[in-house]
Order: sequence, then structure tokens, then C-alpha cells
Amino acid sequence: MAFLRSIRPDEDFETVQGSTLTLRQPVAADYSEWAELRAASRAHLTPWEPTWAQDDLSRTMFRRRLRAYAKDVHNDVSYPYFIFENATGALIGGITLSNVRRGSAQTASLGYWMGAKYAGRGHMRAAVGMILPMAFNALRLHRIEAAIMLSNFASMRVLEFTGFQREGLANSYLKINGRWEDHLLYARLADGPAPGGSERGR
Repeated sequence: MAFLRSIRPDEDFETVQGSTLTLRQPVAADYSEWAELRAASRAHLTPWEPTWAQDDLSRTMFRRRLRAYAKDVHNDVSYPYFIFENATGALIGGITLSNVRRGSAQTASLGYWMGAKYAGRGHMRAAVGMILPMAFNALRLHRIEAAIMLSNFASMRVLEFTGFQREGLANSYLKINGRWEDHLLYARLADGPAPGGSERGR
């Protein structure tokens, strides 16, 4: 049946442009700025992420990431973006649609991170608001899911501001910073309420 077929987008959407932010798929030239931002933000990020590998910030590991990203985009599995501030051109974080499931699901998972010095300024709300129209319109997804640790109140506010609805609790859902953590599950549907205050991607 037609609705069970995989839906491949017509293009790979390397850039999503907004008035204050730009989302762009990572390239090799981003390495130095990415590594510097991640290193400076380590204490801010590690409580919310899987344990970093010893060589996590190395150029070799970054190149491996880029190869994996390219393969995933080509296979319509994942769409990773770095977030850039238009006013300064600075790399400030990242946002990814991953685990894309086609067929009867048409679903993806949302993940993101923000550099420590850029947190709390509303940038992630804007970035999530930009990626949603691309996900629902260009990629033709029906549902975007996100999982948030119970103590991550800032991320809960981001999701709720952008129209996500809390659906339940998943016990020991992900191993974060070396520990299995419970997570709250959120989702937003293509025909759900419009996000509040989001940017429209172009």
C-alpha cells in the first residue's frame, strides 16, 4: 500500500534559515569552533548526555561523526544541524532529528544541546521552532518525539513552549553520564497546536 512506502525528501536540507538563527548541517571546517565550544561547555553538558569518549573532542572523532552524518542523511535516518547565531556567525549549539522511522510511523526523535554561554537566551526555543516546519512539511513526518530527564526543567520548558505534549514516564530509558535515567516522554504531532513564539524556517 502506498502509505507504507518510505517517503524520501526531494533534497537534503543542508540549511534552515531564520531571522536570528541558522541551522546548518556540520562540515569539516566547523571542527575548531565546535571542539572549543564543547570543551568550554563540558560541565554544563555532561549531566544530560551519554558519557563522553576519551577522544570525544578529537579531530579524528569529528571526521568519523561527519562520515556517519553524511550516511544517515543519505539514508533518511537522521538530520543533524549545528546552530549559528546570525548576528555574530558564532556556533552556539546543535539540534538533530534522529531515528527517522518511515512506513506507517513517519516519526523521528528530537535531540539538542546548547553551549553554556548561550544557554537561557531563548535560542533553543527558536531552533526547535525552526526545525518543526522542516520536519512536518519538507520531510513529511507526522510525529516528533523527545525524551527529557526528570531534573531537566529548562528542556521541559523548551518543549512545552514549542507545542510538545507530555505523554508519560519511561523508567531507566537512557544511560546518561554513566547512569540509567528515567525520562519524561514528549511528542508533537504535525496537526498539533502551533508553537508559541517560534521562528518559521525558510
